[in-house]
Amino acid sequence: MGNTRDEIIFIEKKSAEAFNQKNIQAILEYFDNAIFGFSSTRHDRFSGKEDLRETFEYYLSEGEEVKYEIKDINVVEYDNIAIATFYWRVTIKSGSKVTEIPGRGSHVYRRINGEWRIVHEHFSRAH
Repeated sequence: MGNTRDEIIFIEKKSAEAFNQKNIQAILEYFDNAIFGFSSTRHDRFSGKEDLRETFEYYLSEGEEVKYEIKDINVVEYDNIAIATFYWRVTIKSGSKVTEIPGRGSHVYRRINGEWRIVHEHFSRAH
């Protein structure tokens, strides 16, 4: 593709698009099987793609329409590791009620067999 920054930003944007299309399987393709981290939906650490799937399903079940947006992505590369930090917003619509949940996130990527895979995630809601 291009440089690391462009590749990571591409993955982050494709993940957001897949979420907004409710295509959880497409999102999970960007993650390593051994993914672990912290979600904004619960306090406990998650481990593995199935735990992560539960986080996506939770948000998607919260309203009739759910939209995930990211902005201000920053990428730093260290050999075969890259870290992306960004701000995110989930907008949930149910009837006339609209709830916006802002937050910040980070993904740690590792180049595995020539492809960037997310090996760690940390999402937190803004206070």
